[in-house]
Amino acid sequence: MNDILCRQLAIDYCCNPEDVLDEKNHFTEHSFIEGRRRYHEKEDCYLKLVLVNGKILFTGRKDIVEWCRENYSETGSEWFLEVKNLRKLNERFAQDGYQIGMAHPFYISETVSEVDTKGYDIEWYRGKEIEQFRGDDRFCEAFTYCETAPDIIGVAAIKDGVILGMAGASLDSPLMWQIGINVEPAGRRLGIGKILVALLKNDILESGHLPYYGTSMGHIASQKVALGAGFVPAWAELVTDKITN
Repeated sequence: MNDILCRQLAIDYCCNPEDVLDEKNHFTEHSFIEGRRRYHEKEDCYLKLVLVNGKILFTGRKDIVEWCRENYSETGSEWFLEVKNLRKLNERFAQDGYQIGMAHPFYISETVSEVDTKGYDIEWYRGKEIEQFRGDDRFCEAFTYCETAPDIIGVAAIKDGVILGMAGASLDSPLMWQIGINVEPAGRRLGIGKILVALLKNDILESGHLPYYGTSMGHIASQKVALGAGFVPAWAELVTDKITN
């Protein structure tokens, strides 16, 4: 397992790196530890869990973590996110006014890729240069303007003066930066997503950080972009939200 990912998950899930690597499920009361991933961080953590290495790490409020321990101490990760189990979780969470907010796969890459830009003009944006795209819905996945995980790098593919796609990275933690991608309709099915994600991945690796990429379980096109840019599946994560209606 990648050492950076192991250390990051230990921080995020309030455990030790050894807990990430062993074969047992772990259940910990949540605390906000320095160095955690902070993408759209919430004020509290009712429950979140990660499926990695064939096991599950749970962290959150003490009472719900204990319920998870009673129900999932010996449960493997392989089929945990099937609908019948998600329904069971959601029914229990609703008793406390919470619900499943997200259950997504995540990918990492450890190797630099050769990238053929196919004659596109490639433009890089760093730091304050990204501010020019604030409010531009074309690039809502590339740049999120999250206060706790600021956008740090962007790269665009341009043809005849028109931006066909944009990838961006957010500084989610000191160790790991997350990549997002938008491709305009005129640029789709041309491989632009793979080109931009690979270029950005290379830049992040060369800076000494670990790039990662998240998407939804049903977004097959996005998953193909990750695989095509040299990423591999690494973990899946479930987080909860407070019910507001």
